[in-house]
Amino acid sequence: MAGCAARAPPGSEARLSLATFLLGASVLALPLLTRAGLQGRTGLALYVAGLNALLLLLYRPPRYQIAIRACFLGFVFGCGMLLSFSQSSWSHFGWYMCSLALFHYSEYLVTAVNNPKSLSLDSFLLNHSLEYTVAALSSWIEFTLENIFWPELKQITWLSTTGLLMVVFGECLRKAAMFTAGSNFNHVVQNEKSETHTLVTSGVYAWFRHPSYVGWFYWSIGTQVMLCNPVCGVGYALTVWRFFRDRTEEEEISLIHFFGEEYLEYKRRVPTGLPFINGVKVEL
Repeated sequence: MAGCAARAPPGSEARLSLATFLLGASVLALPLLTRAGLQGRTGLALYVAGLNALLLLLYRPPRYQIAIRACFLGFVFGCGMLLSFSQSSWSHFGWYMCSLALFHYSEYLVTAVNNPKSLSLDSFLLNHSLEYTVAALSSWIEFTLENIFWPELKQITWLSTTGLLMVVFGECLRKAAMFTAGSNFNHVVQNEKSETHTLVTSGVYAWFRHPSYVGWFYWSIGTQVMLCNPVCGVGYALTVWRFFRDRTEEEEISLIHFFGEEYLEYKRRVPTGLPFINGVKVEL
């Protein structure tokens, strides 16, 4: 697992990532350069080269590794904003780019603020899994092909707006879960109980046993509704449902081991929040 500097001052990774994310998002100013005489592609190439040179001058590993990832996500967010306000059939893809960039960046930022002991470069979730990467690429390919051959399919604004609302709901719920859990939240299922590990049952955990999974579930499906991707929409729904079914069972085995009857009582009282997923079965 790739890690950040162990001796870094508290909060320094959060401040560094925020500053470089905003630096990347400054691509929003690119239209001003094009109006000043630079061609679009030339201006973009110069901008990217200048950003990387600046980061190389300012930071050394491992801080550069944090900076380049946060800056890249800021750049994607900025490009997404520009695309969102363009008068083209790609405007809804701009919504998607903004949503994707904010999701991955906020995963790192919230972890840096909330549970810095578990922070690493992996907290960006950019290298989540091969399956995650293939799924993302598939959705981009589907959107591109359908936008070429059936452009009217990508102009269903009410459907894209519904997807955007699902994404916002899922993102807010997941981040609320991370903040509520505090240092108990970890991107990796824990097999050993730490001294500070407590069972969180308040806030959004009073609504769902797995609010962070519920949030991610609806966020991921919402991205495909936003893109009006019928094939990936169905594929994502089936894939993430199966993933979170297995993930909740794996996690609940550990939680029952950690907290015993306390967790079993909580499990009886509060649903998982995921459709048709009840968690691990317990023999009575």
